[in-house]
Amino acid sequence: MQQLVLDMGLPTGPSLKNFCVGSNEAAVAHLKLWLGHDGTTRRSPVPTYLWGGDACGKTHLLQAMRVALQAQGANVGWLDAGSQMAPEFDESWACVLMDDVHAFSTAQQQLAFNWFVHAQTLQIAVLASGSLPPADLKLRDDLRTRLGGGHVFALHALSEPERRAVLRQAADERGIVLSNEVMDFMLTRFSRDLGSLMALLDLMDGYALQTQRAITIPLIKAMMDNT
Repeated sequence: MQQLVLDMGLPTGPSLKNFCVGSNEAAVAHLKLWLGHDGTTRRSPVPTYLWGGDACGKTHLLQAMRVALQAQGANVGWLDAGSQMAPEFDESWACVLMDDVHAFSTAQQQLAFNWFVHAQTLQIAVLASGSLPPADLKLRDDLRTRLGGGHVFALHALSEPERRAVLRQAADERGIVLSNEVMDFMLTRFSRDLGSLMALLDLMDGYALQTQRAITIPLIKAMMDNT
């Protein structure tokens, strides 16, 4: 059977709570400490850079930080490789977030550098992510050195045993009986990205309830035939 790739994302949106930490405890602990609990703590202006390959969670963590800061009533600046019309730097921002900096265009690098300079002048932190460590980024020198001038954390994707453990725990919390055969099928026939796997689990749960059937491989195939 040809492998199916589902791009469904996380059903509840990214948060620090629903991030599966794995071996990334140091980075997550750092972000939680920096964030504080109620927005009254004075946050360090030292930049933080997260780097790693696909599915390691760097975008999830940046988006989670944006959500958490906004929940505390803070305004933030956001720039990613897909940004076409970014706003002017706002001195009221509590933080500047830059995602996928390795893919920034020349114009985006210029904007990112300007934001960085303003942020450092005003003692505002920059949280950024990319696929490579700072020294290996193919960016302008002044931006690359600033990205590497603070806290740097390498993120690691979950191993297969860790993904299985997360799926098993999520299934147990939903009261779902997930056999080893079904889990093998999920991990070999669908995207192995944890976000997609968790979304698939939600779809399977809903379809099983709708059809009043247990979650089996035939049920998954029937569900895919009807989507």
